[in-house]
Amino acid sequence: MSQLVLIRHGESQWNLENRFTGWVDVPLTPKGEDEARAAGVKLQAFQFDCGFTSVLMRAQNTLRIVLEVIGQTTLPITEDKALNERMYGELQGLNKAETAKKFGDEQVKVWRRSFDVPPPGGESLKDTAERVLPYFESQIRPELLAKKNVLIVAHGNSLRSLVMHLENLSREAVLELNIPTGAPLFYDLDDRGAVTAHRYL
Repeated sequence: MSQLVLIRHGESQWNLENRFTGWVDVPLTPKGEDEARAAGVKLQAFQFDCGFTSVLMRAQNTLRIVLEVIGQTTLPITEDKALNERMYGELQGLNKAETAKKFGDEQVKVWRRSFDVPPPGGESLKDTAERVLPYFESQIRPELLAKKNVLIVAHGNSLRSLVMHLENLSREAVLELNIPTGAPLFYDLDDRGAVTAHRYL
């Protein structure tokens, strides 16, 4: 048996400003830092063996704060752009309400919520999954199969694609999936790496 915990980073400055963030490296807000601390409090009974995060500061700083709260600051951490947020291309930096006015609500909804239609110059959720899942299988799954407890701090869409994989969600189901900021999502896995239970902490 092994345990896996996923956390979407705390609120970022562009989450607050309702902007498409993608790969732009924006910091946490004070609220986002508080969300990270609250996540750490929920994880104080856990003992992790390793951690994974993206190369973006909002995920890295969330992870750092969580580890400070739980007293595991020496945890081995691997950073990789494979866990980065979905790349929003030409939408990055644009306010979501202004984008809807410019392109229309329906078109923006398609870009945000369809499985395989990317925004201009960006990635669809399918594209995001095509980099997240091979990384998970090659780098993270072996740790879980070795009965290690793993903490992943990443982003809404990189984690959505991973949850889709772990929970065998359909394309339709994943479109309705929203992962809140700073809320630890816990998985129990059996010796084959299959999920036996999952819940938000």
